Amino acid sequence: MILIKLILAHLIGDFFLQPTSWIKEKEKKTLRSPKLYLHVFIHIVLLFVILWDVSKWPLILIIGVSHFVIDALKLKLQTKKTKRLLFFIDQFLHFLIILLVYWLFIAKDAGLDHLLTDHTLLLLTSVLFLTIPVSIIMKTIFLKWNISKIIEGNESLKDAGKYIGILERVLVFVFVILDHWEAVGFLITAKSVFRFGDLRESKERKLTEYILIGTLISFGIAILVGLLYLVSVPLIS
Repeated sequence: MILIKLILAHLIGDFFLQPTSWIKEKEKKTLRSPKLYLHVFIHIVLLFVILWDVSKWPLILIIGVSHFVIDALKLKLQTKKTKRLLFFIDQFLHFLIILLVYWLFIAKDAGLDHLLTDHTLLLLTSVLFLTIPVSIIMKTIFLKWNISKIIEGNESLKDAGKYIGILERVLVFVFVILDHWEAVGFLITAKSVFRFGDLRESKERKLTEYILIGTLISFGIAILVGLLYLVSVPLIS
């Protein structure tokens, strides 16, 4: 419960109580921006309010100071080209500090067994497999054909197809393990509707076949992983 409260405080402080104007001012003035210090102060106050336990002040102090250091480094190193990358690194470091502090002050005696259970590891492994590994597997499958020639003239955002595939596989996996097969059908229908325009305008049979094969493989792998997860859960219980 305490870990959830720590994450909740971070989400509220970083995404709900930080206006866009503050972010722009911090990017412009960096360490000279009062909004940076106000932002960190709000995080510390949120932690005290949500935890409602003054005895946890060392934990709160470490998270607050580390938050300032991470944000300050991001502002100093950030450029237009690195802005997106540093955003994700920034958030990763914040969550890493929260997990480390939680383990040191709350869960050290219990270890990580209550967090890294067999079920958690199985779920994490399944989701991770459906991201980059499956993308690489599908890319390898399509090496049989000259895909660049097939999609020539059909411009799209860089790596958009890869990210769409990852999202759809994770969604299908979640729907399968939650036994919501109707949602899987809805997702397939929704993608078919969006893709219908591409297939109708393109009069290329090869492009149509490429899209159909890619969709079926992507959904098929996600469904298979979801079913394997459901079969494996009772075995590790």
